[in-house]
Amino acid sequence: MTGRTLAVVSAGLAQPSSTRLLADQLAAAARDELAGRGATVELRTVELREHAHDVVNHLLTGFAPAALRQTLDAVAAADALIAVTPIFNASYNGLFKSFFDVIDRDTLAGKPVLIGATGGTARHSLALEHAVRPMFTYLRAATLPTAVFAAPEDWAGDDGDSALRSRIRRAAAELAEQVDRRPPATGPADPFALTTDFADLLAGRDPA
Repeated sequence: MTGRTLAVVSAGLAQPSSTRLLADQLAAAARDELAGRGATVELRTVELREHAHDVVNHLLTGFAPAALRQTLDAVAAADALIAVTPIFNASYNGLFKSFFDVIDRDTLAGKPVLIGATGGTARHSLALEHAVRPMFTYLRAATLPTAVFAAPEDWAGDDGDSALRSRIRRAAAELAEQVDRRPPATGPADPFALTTDFADLLAGRDPA
C-alpha cells in the first residue's frame, strides 16, 4: 500500500471552531477516498491559533521558531493540503494570510490544495473565489475545482445527504484523484545538501 500524508490547516480562532469542524470533515472524507484507492493516510492537522505568536515573530525577524518550523516542514512534506479559513470582512482572516506569507518559496508549487471556508452568512461564500483561490493560484498550487463553504445553516440538521456533505464528498474525491496520480511527496529540500560532487568541489571544477 502507498503511504500518503495530508496536511490540514485550520485558521479558526474560537474553541470549539466551525472552521476546525469543516477541516476535520474534509480531511476524513479525503482519507476515506484515498483508503478506497489502496493508500494508507496520515493526517497532520495544524491549528494556526497555536502558532499565532510564532507566525508574527517570523514576519518580524525572518526566522521561524522551532515549533513553527516543524509545521512549515510538515506542510512542505505533505502530498496534499487542506486549507480552511473563517471569512472576516469578505476575505480570509489575517492569521491565515500571515501563515501562507511565511511559507517557504515554491513549497506549494504543484501541490494539490483543497480550499474551504466558514462564515456567518452564505453570501461570504464568494470570498473563496475572489480571495482564497487567487492567493493559492499566486503560490502556484494545484487548487481543486470544488471549494467548500459552510454557513451556520449548513450545520443545522446536517446528515449524510445534505448539500454540505455532498460538496465535501465531491471535493474529497477530486483531492484523492489528484494525489493518486502523483508520486509520493519527498518532503522539503535539504538546504545543506550538496548539489555538486565533492571531488569536483575540491578540484575547483565547474560541474556545468
